[in-house]
Amino acid sequence: MRVLFRYVLALACSCAMACSALAQADGPIHNVRGFLPDLRFTLQAAGGKTVTQDTFKGKAVLLFFGYASCPDICPTTMAQLSQVMLNLGPQASKVRILFVSVDPHRDTPEILQSYVDAFDKNAIGLTGTEKQVADVARRYRVAYQIEKPRSGDKNDYEVAHSRGVYMFDAEGRARLLAADTESVDALTQGVKSLLPAG
Repeated sequence: MRVLFRYVLALACSCAMACSALAQADGPIHNVRGFLPDLRFTLQAAGGKTVTQDTFKGKAVLLFFGYASCPDICPTTMAQLSQVMLNLGPQASKVRILFVSVDPHRDTPEILQSYVDAFDKNAIGLTGTEKQVADVARRYRVAYQIEKPRSGDKNDYEVAHSRGVYMFDAEGRARLLAADTESVDALTQGVKSLLPAG
């Protein structure tokens, strides 16, 4: 299983690098306009709500894949995105953070929303069926692997996943990709470039 995950992860990384090379990006935030598909999904949010890309029309979107019990990457990235929102000041109302769980077995919409609420009021936790999650992950070349349980407890397992923050403009067009944990300043400037002036 780990060998398979490493292969998928390597493939995802090579695709991301190809996108950034083709886009001739400057700096740590890669321009992926024309190389990654626009925002499209059907997932579940807290309160039994089905949401799609149309729910966020008119807002810039920061899309991040992870899971609520992630020990390191997810809380670090969410903390960074929270700081980005603080840096945006009043413009933060024009931005939404979408945290999509790649662990739909344990992460209910309510668990996810409680998790993201701890970081930022403009963040929304999303999950779905295995197929829904796999479809949207595949769409953005996100690699993940749910490991086998480590004990008799079926919920005692880890999830390996690639990292990256996908940035979409207010029309849902894929514009930027922070392929690794970048500085808060770099992320802030990337988001600001997607917002209308003034």
